[in-house]
Amino acid sequence: MAARQEKKLSEERKHQNMQNGTKASQGQWGRAWEVDWFSLASILFLLTFAPLIVYYFIMSCAQYQCSLTAPLLDLLTGNKHLSDIWNRTPTLTYRAAGIYSLWVTFQVVLYMSFPDFCHKFLPGYVGGVQEGAVTPAGVVNKYQINGLQAWIITHVLWFANASFLHLFSPTIIFDNWIPLLWCANILGYAVSTFAMIKGYFFPTNAKDCKFTGNFFYDYMMGIEFNPRIGKWFDFKLFFNGRPGIVAWTLINLSFAAKQQELHGEVTNSMILVNVLQGIYVLDFFWNEAWYLKTIDICHDHFGWYLGWGDCVWLPYLYTLQGLYLVYHPVQLCTAHALGVLVLGLLGYYIFRATNHQKDLFRRTNGNCRIWGRRPEYIECSYTSVDGTRYHSKLMTSGFWGWARHFNYTGDLMGSLAYCLACGFEHLLPYFYITYMAILLIHRCLRDEHRCSSKYGKDWKRYTAAVPYRLLPGVF
Repeated sequence: MAARQEKKLSEERKHQNMQNGTKASQGQWGRAWEVDWFSLASILFLLTFAPLIVYYFIMSCAQYQCSLTAPLLDLLTGNKHLSDIWNRTPTLTYRAAGIYSLWVTFQVVLYMSFPDFCHKFLPGYVGGVQEGAVTPAGVVNKYQINGLQAWIITHVLWFANASFLHLFSPTIIFDNWIPLLWCANILGYAVSTFAMIKGYFFPTNAKDCKFTGNFFYDYMMGIEFNPRIGKWFDFKLFFNGRPGIVAWTLINLSFAAKQQELHGEVTNSMILVNVLQGIYVLDFFWNEAWYLKTIDICHDHFGWYLGWGDCVWLPYLYTLQGLYLVYHPVQLCTAHALGVLVLGLLGYYIFRATNHQKDLFRRTNGNCRIWGRRPEYIECSYTSVDGTRYHSKLMTSGFWGWARHFNYTGDLMGSLAYCLACGFEHLLPYFYITYMAILLIHRCLRDEHRCSSKYGKDWKRYTAAVPYRLLPGVF
């Protein structure tokens, strides 16, 4: 009896491996099933050094006035030891733990307990229950889209407190910035570890799980495609948007309040950073339903990359410009300020218009007009894990005829504008554009690798029609 069961199990594993081995020919998509040495080395590097990079940047501002070279020079010349820097670093406090716990709990309550009402009175806004894209296993998940509502409620309460309630200082985030960093790390590692355990023992959908057999890769890139608790708590949607992106504008507002407290004014550079990044955040939540069709939701599994990244990397490194301006208040000349504003708004327009064209094309199945004309496209098809054949269209008109990822070009223009608002005295504010360039170029390559596997020869026809990735005539 046991021998027959073992043989049956062996045959089932063999059949599963045969299915996995034919994925390229079937045009599957998603993250890797096997890990090469370069991918493993990259994963180990990020797991080791990403937390240190965040600490180094925040410590440099707190102890060295945002100089990236001064800490290294102190260590190399023997003026300081690592223990000296570490001993000057604020530790985790009960106050910070309380603030962070209350913040995350509040966002969970807003996410789970308040169905969206904004779509009932805001023209053009898509909220409430929406469907996501088809997963590799052929599942279509439903999502409660209420991020804009959560952002509005959170910021109304913030401004109410700053104006007349006075329950806490508007500088509370800056004043507890490093202790809050430890709290964010605890949550990031906790949710990533829980997601991995869940993927092994009680996945939401076992057919959408991927196991490489390599612990570090599975921990970093995730096992489950859409881990959920209950019907509505979706890990990817919650942690991608809340608590990190809702907090982004609050963090900048706290930095502006601290600049006012320390220097007696809020500079035009700080205003520009708050306005331009605020537009980006509002755009994210206004288009949260569209976000369900992006690479984060459609292709990435949920692991440390998203869990820790959304809790720590995003709120701490995406807000470096505001943090820098607390220590170095920059008052820009009118021409410089206008140039930054124009660049930021133009980048946002390209980013949004490009994504709108794609969304319009998808919603109407190509029965629309792009720049006054019927859009051109390439017919393609792909197969899901369950063997179902799907048909799709790849647009080659509008901005999508200029470059295959022209939305990223607009995103990079906006990112550069944030950095230019800080002047040219220090390198630290320019980490963001450097990181975004690496991230988006890598996403271009990663997305195209998946599309090539997914669509096969149809993808080759598409790249022949649209030969450039980001910059027409260049790259």
